[in-house]
Amino acid sequence: MDRHVVDWLTSPGLTEYEFAVSQMETRAAAIRDGTASEAIWLVEHPPLYTAGTSAQPTDLTDPDRFPVHKTRRGGQYTYHGPGQRVAYVMLDVGRRGHDVRRFVHDLEAWIIAALDQFNVKGEVRDGRVGVWVTRPEKPPLPDGSPREDKIAALGIRLRKWVSFHGLSINVEPDLSHFDGIVPCGITDHGVTSLVDLGLPVTMEDVDVALKTTFPQVFPS
Repeated sequence: MDRHVVDWLTSPGLTEYEFAVSQMETRAAAIRDGTASEAIWLVEHPPLYTAGTSAQPTDLTDPDRFPVHKTRRGGQYTYHGPGQRVAYVMLDVGRRGHDVRRFVHDLEAWIIAALDQFNVKGEVRDGRVGVWVTRPEKPPLPDGSPREDKIAALGIRLRKWVSFHGLSINVEPDLSHFDGIVPCGITDHGVTSLVDLGLPVTMEDVDVALKTTFPQVFPS
């Protein structure tokens, strides 16, 4: 077993959230113990909301719509569901520099690089978690600034310097499902997806983009 090789795992169909958390915790513990390689696990979930450690109760605007899972990852409320690629990232951050802020920055850079494969310009914003795209075709905000929509979210947890949880990219989810929460506490901007942007992108296309760009940001 080569601990410097990253295993890529893809689950077909819809993966139950609690099962995913259990599997992540087991794999992260094995990585810490030196008995398993790092891993990226690609899944889709049934419709659900998750509440991170900074979630505000008032941001759950429709609590009876979908199951709500409290999670110990960082961040606020987010939605997961069919048509959204979730990438659970189980990496040895200790081996990769013991720098949590840099690790989060690298996750953002990975998302941006993957989106660039489809000529989508993803950007990060101070004070706003996730990756955003500018929507010049939409009416500007009252202060004249352009509207921006969120296309990807991220939230991680570290245990003894091994990460779990990860990121999600909206490929073709039902965007109305985001209406039951204030995504990541942001009220001034919306949510989009690759298909909403007019791109005929499949889940498999996104998987290829993630695998292609990963070593550019996370060398072995």
